[in-house]
Amino acid sequence: MKKITIAIDGFSSTGKSTLAKQVAKELGYVYVDTGAMYRAVTYYAMEKGWVSDNFLDKENLIAQLPTIQLQFQFNPALGFAEMYLNGENVEQAIRTIDVSRNVSQIAEISEVRAKLVEQQQAMGKNKAIVMDGRDIGTVVFPDAELKLFMNASAETRAQRRYDELLENGQSVTYEEVLQNVQQRDYIDTHREDSPLVKATDAVEVDNSTMTKKEQFDLVMKLIWAELTS
Repeated sequence: MKKITIAIDGFSSTGKSTLAKQVAKELGYVYVDTGAMYRAVTYYAMEKGWVSDNFLDKENLIAQLPTIQLQFQFNPALGFAEMYLNGENVEQAIRTIDVSRNVSQIAEISEVRAKLVEQQQAMGKNKAIVMDGRDIGTVVFPDAELKLFMNASAETRAQRRYDELLENGQSVTYEEVLQNVQQRDYIDTHREDSPLVKATDAVEVDNSTMTKKEQFDLVMKLIWAELTS
């Protein structure tokens, strides 16, 4: 059977990563969470004191980009690869609301995007990959055989993210999470470099009222249609 590239784009908290993991496991494909890569760079900048709600030291971050080493290492106990930053497992550290507040402004930096896109394209050179993010079908893999664009209402996405953060023991309010979701939506869709847009040949999936199983079944039908075409 032929191997394909599956590009999954969409707004924050639309379940892109959950879906991508399911699909990759079902097909035996490599899964790459590009959002984790941007979060890791954001975490690095936060640790250095280069980014906060009202501050960004872009020059220092750009200068240090060559020293930032990102790597995915598969964790068999979890069933997916975790993000390592300069040899340190930062999978949990990059999933906080604080990182979420700052990741969009880090992702706006053209030099950061260029570095990560180059790495992402190298990861997918042999196909058989499922990659999710904001610009996979438009910039990273514009020739991907299957492109999906995930969507849901901001309120639905905020509730999902809020529940996830509470489950992980973080102290946040729903209003705080909703504001973050809306702010990220605006920044992601209005940045100059590789804004979040639906590729013209992408299939849009609005999962506002879908269960995870319904979503997975729908997407797998699309994948099998492509694999057997």
